[in-house]
Amino acid sequence: MSGAPTSPYEGHVPVLRLGGVLLVTLQGDLYDSAAEQLRQDIGRTVSDSAVGGVVIDLSGVEIVDSFMGRVLSDVAAMTRLLAAQTVVCGMRPAVAITLVELGLTLPGLRTALNAEEAMNLLGATVSALPRRGRREST
Repeated sequence: MSGAPTSPYEGHVPVLRLGGVLLVTLQGDLYDSAAEQLRQDIGRTVSDSAVGGVVIDLSGVEIVDSFMGRVLSDVAAMTRLLAAQTVVCGMRPAVAITLVELGLTLPGLRTALNAEEAMNLLGATVSALPRRGRREST
């Protein structure tokens, strides 16, 4: 996606660590500069933190282009080299169709319907993650 930044990211996408997994949630358009920064941030964080997996939630993304598809593929290849796995979740049908039409197969990239399934694919214990408003029984 090129053009003037009108994205909520303004060049930075938050990367959250949940135990041994990084969670990246994309909302809206991700412009080239923010996508490149995301690729660098994920690589640095995986390397520094020795996490075992990365979940990229695309549920807030309505369209992708070939550059974004390449960034996703690069992230998967990079994390694999750093001994981690990448799972993309929440992909809308239109996004999947666009990726297929662009001929992007995204090798090494696993997919899940939602973040919970992505965490399960990575072997993360979802029930052990803190949840907002959840009560612990005593």
